[in-house]
This record gives sequence, structure tokens and C-alpha cells, in this order.
Amino acid sequence: MSNKPDFNFSFQIIHWQKAHGRHDFPWQNTRDPYAIWLSEIMLQQTRVATVIPYYQRFLQCYPDIKSLSLASLDDVLALWSGLGYYSRGRNLHKSADLIVKNHGGKFPSESNSIKKLPGIGRSTAAAIQVFAFGKHHAILDGNVKRILTRYFGAKGYLGEKKLDTLLWKKAEELLPENKVNGDIEAYSQGLMDLGSTICTRNKPKCAVCPIHLKCAALQKNKVGEFPAARPRKLLLVKETTMLMIIRRKEILLERRPSKGIWGGLWCLPEMPVNEDISLYCYQKFGLKIKQLAHMPSVEHSFTHFKLRIYPKSMLADSKNLATNKGEQEWIPLFRVLELGIPAPVRILLNLNFINE
Repeated sequence: MSNKPDFNFSFQIIHWQKAHGRHDFPWQNTRDPYAIWLSEIMLQQTRVATVIPYYQRFLQCYPDIKSLSLASLDDVLALWSGLGYYSRGRNLHKSADLIVKNHGGKFPSESNSIKKLPGIGRSTAAAIQVFAFGKHHAILDGNVKRILTRYFGAKGYLGEKKLDTLLWKKAEELLPENKVNGDIEAYSQGLMDLGSTICTRNKPKCAVCPIHLKCAALQKNKVGEFPAARPRKLLLVKETTMLMIIRRKEILLERRPSKGIWGGLWCLPEMPVNEDISLYCYQKFGLKIKQLAHMPSVEHSFTHFKLRIYPKSMLADSKNLATNKGEQEWIPLFRVLELGIPAPVRILLNLNFINE
């Protein structure tokens, strides 16, 4: 691996960010740790353009930690619906409660306390400390990993422990030496901006990159080879049948368990593929049903598997459920989209019932 740590690196990043970086995001130009924390959580594995409207709506409803702690999880997940990775919303809600109980409602400033909050790892904690408190900490999100991998010509694929350890070491070494007011924020934001707009995964704009003269990958004309591709694994395909049971402009929804996929969200009831639907509905819900028109299957991708959904639309003979421990509820169709529901369920409902 070529290229020794070079503290001129940070100067170039800071200078570039101030002149060419992004400065107008709604979570910028503030020291409010709550607003910064919210943005950092929402931006995990999610594009900026997608996050902005969710972020703005969330802050309007819950402008501070106390208001978030007092909200119901249902309301929080309803606001989060469509953003994906719903554990983030659950962790935000849980963290707000912990901050009120353990820190008097004031977001903690120390690294150990921040990292104890659910859903916050080393890089997210560092970003909060940088942007909210001006502290000198290295960040290492996906964009920064890609930059440093190319700059140092580091071998390995992202997520590999050996490479991650090396990149954290380099990230610490490259922090600005001079603790000039505002420099650590410009440096950290500059790295994220550079990865998002210049040192992109595909078709990077190396000619206008402020650090291209010392980029090992560019010098070797191998930018496209860094970082190395993760070894491919065949995605497992899982199948399920989702029941769209209608009765007098209401639909039967079922709350998911708090842990696992779509935890805490409202969802269409599921049943195993290839079982008798009429028998299942009668045994599970005490409902006699009449199946409606055939509906095509849809697929939804998760990180480690694909879910193939076979939606079945049907009319129920009544709304009286045989057993109900609070997991199932008849919801008026006009209210369905106000709930926290998974993205594929939202699509199915929009396509088939909401606009009728």
C-alpha cells in the first residue's frame, strides 16, 4: 500500500469544502445535537434527497427530545413509513426516552454516553460530536471508506475487518492538526461531500478532486478497482402470502412483533404459501372469505434476502374475529396510509384499494 499519512490532506479537504461543498442542508448551520442526531440516523444507508422531506416532517412533529419521548411508537413509525430500516425509528424513540431518564432530556456530549444509545455506532457518535460540539473525532461512513481506500490503495472489500481497522487508523491520522474553529466541521463535511459528489462509486470525477495528485488508485489507473468488490453470495428468496381482507371499506391489518423484520409496524396478515386460504382464514380469524381477482406477485429486497409476496385479495363475511389479542385490527381504508406500514404493503394498498 502506497501513500503515507499526509496532513496536507486535511487542508485540501477543508479548502475544497468551503469553496465547493454543500452548505444548505436543513440540518446544517446548527449546533442543536438533537437535529444533528436525527439527520445522522436518517442518513444511514439512505440518500440525502430521500431524507430531506422526512427530516423536515419529523422535526415539525417532534421539535425536541422531550416531544419525541412523549410520542407513541405508532406515531413515530407512521412518520418513518417509507424511509426503510425501521429499527432506526424504534431506536430513536427508545433513545429519546433514555435521554430524558438518564440525562435530563439533554443530549449527552461524551462519546461513551452517546455510543450507549441504541442505533449509534462509532462513526455516527463521532459525527454528532463533530457537528454539535466541535470535537475532534474521525468519521468513517461508507463515503469516507471509499475515499481512503482509493487514496491509500488499500486492498480488501468494505466490511472486511482487516480493512476497516486500517481505515480507522488512517482516518485518525488524517485529522486536522490545527484545531481552528470550524475546521473539523468543514473537514468532516468535506469528506462526506467529496464521497457523494466527486469520489463516487461509479464514474468518479477524479480531475476535479482536491486530493487526486496523491491518490494511489489514480496513480495506478485503477480507481475502478478500489474498494474491491465484496464476494458475491446468492440472495436467498423467501416466499409469503399476504392477505388483503376487506369488509365494508375496512381492511384487516396485523401488528408485527417488536423484534425482527418490520418490527412494530402494521402489516397485512401473512400465511405460508400453498396452504388453503379459506381454511386458514377461518381457523386463524374465524372469517369466511370470498376470493377476488388474481393479483401478480411482487418482490422486495432486503440486505440478505429477497421476499416474494403473493397478495391475495378477498371479502370477509363479517368483522367479528375469533380471537384477538390486539394484534389485528380493522382499519378504514382512508386511514391506512397514516399508519406505520412497510413499503411493499404501502405499494399494494395504493395500487388496489386506497384510490377506489
